[in-house]
Amino acid sequence: MADEKELEIEEGGKSKKMLFIIIAVVVLIAGGAGAFFMMSGDDAPAEETLAEESSGEASESAEASSGAKAELGSALYVAMPRPFVFNVPGASKDRLVQIKVQLLVRGDTNEETAKRHIPLIEGTLLRVFSTTNADDLSTMAGKEALRNSALTEVQNALIEIEDSKVVERVLFTGFVMQ
Repeated sequence: MADEKELEIEEGGKSKKMLFIIIAVVVLIAGGAGAFFMMSGDDAPAEETLAEESSGEASESAEASSGAKAELGSALYVAMPRPFVFNVPGASKDRLVQIKVQLLVRGDTNEETAKRHIPLIEGTLLRVFSTTNADDLSTMAGKEALRNSALTEVQNALIEIEDSKVVERVLFTGFVMQ
């Protein structure tokens, strides 16, 4: 009878140990997954910035008539095939900049037009990006000014060829300056 009580006590201890091991494994897996997502989230600040920008402009576009939006078509995003990497002069030293860009277009026809003219758009964006300096790009206002000038230049280039603006917005989905 004493042997049975000892077995029951040992079995209870084993179940507590097993429960502890399971909890430890779950915590380690959750921690590893969290670390993976934190480390791989290079574009998170840019996405937060884009979310803030889009929320401000969403309220402006909500004021526009809904009939005009229906005519334009749904919002589609055309990603540039590779990030733009270039040097910019700075006050103390030159900096290397990498910008990932996507274009907001409305409707399937504008999407196809933008895809067809990607080399023209890339050339225009690279020309605009290379005219800036590191001091301007270190501020939010400088990045916004660069984005606005990029949009204007891309629209002007596409108007010359297609007789329409095609691109509604230029979005920086990744921005790194070293």
